Amino acid sequence: GHCRLLCKPSALAQHLVRSLGRSAVLWGGRWPWPHWPQLQMLWQLLQPPELEPVVARELLQLPDAGLVALDWLVGPWGAASGGGGVSSPVLLLIPNAAGKVTGGLLQLGLRALERGFIPVIFNRRGHNGCPLTTPRLQPFGDPGDLREAVTYLQCRHPSASLLAVSEGSGSGLLLAYLGESGSSSRLAAAACLSPIFRGRDWFEARMPWLYEWPLLLHLKQGLSRYTGSLAEVVDVDRLLGSRSLRELEETLFCQTRSCPTSWEFYWECNEPLRDADEAAVPVLCLCSADDPVRGPPAQSLPMELFRSSPYFFLLLTPHGGHCGFPRRGPGRCWAHEAVLEYFRAMAEFLRTEERRKGLPRPR
Repeated sequence: GHCRLLCKPSALAQHLVRSLGRSAVLWGGRWPWPHWPQLQMLWQLLQPPELEPVVARELLQLPDAGLVALDWLVGPWGAASGGGGVSSPVLLLIPNAAGKVTGGLLQLGLRALERGFIPVIFNRRGHNGCPLTTPRLQPFGDPGDLREAVTYLQCRHPSASLLAVSEGSGSGLLLAYLGESGSSSRLAAAACLSPIFRGRDWFEARMPWLYEWPLLLHLKQGLSRYTGSLAEVVDVDRLLGSRSLRELEETLFCQTRSCPTSWEFYWECNEPLRDADEAAVPVLCLCSADDPVRGPPAQSLPMELFRSSPYFFLLLTPHGGHCGFPRRGPGRCWAHEAVLEYFRAMAEFLRTEERRKGLPRPR
């Protein structure tokens, strides 16, 4: 189609160009109105999945007694028909920073389940019905809880490859984890759909009200359940009266009663790409040039990172909106098929390299 793969030249890059170029995904029927990015975004956000998934929830206790929830997708047919085997790859799905599990993310999980993956959704503290047992939520780019979840998944599926894909602002968490963990991330590959690369700039620039207000309302509804415990650490009235995502983020994490900090210092610790040079896992970032949420490509896409790092790949398309990428026919989102094709190509490349070098597959 009209997609471009921007990256540093390498054997892996050449393999991805061949694999994605041969795939019918990038050549299929596209959205009939390509110049309406807001409509594309709403289409994916508001459309329910084609089949209602069956989810099995598991609560994971963290070292500080906090909880995160892992939702295992076992298909729309009941728990007995899960698609993955003992060594099937585990696909960790990370929702946006507001914890909203969209129909698009569920649809990606179901597509992965049909292809033999074991999909599981990572829910942060207090998000999507996960109980908040400590008066602490997860900052925008703090990967500590995600690290615990990945460690648990590796212990539960020791012979399986671990993969991760994030949606929208949730990519800030995945990118921060990859940079901070380096070669110890335990992931074989990762992908980001419409990622937010520069967190501070994104909060300060504000989003279109059509996207910001629903997210703000969603966050306030979730936080209102825990006003009693949160009152110990933040000004709850100011928190629930926030008129922007920046004001809510600043109240929740900077203006705390016990350890207040500045907005500048908060982002020194939470920028998604603060340790990007340390990342050692291939990550595909699928972005649209007309993304109304991320902002103009010249200011919001770190082109130098894709030119200099052998691990970052940018699949850039002129149209697609924010997490939209709609198409005609089954599946509705061609980006989901592109991500699954990327994971297939990555596994194929790694197997070829292992045979060429005569190395045993790491456990």
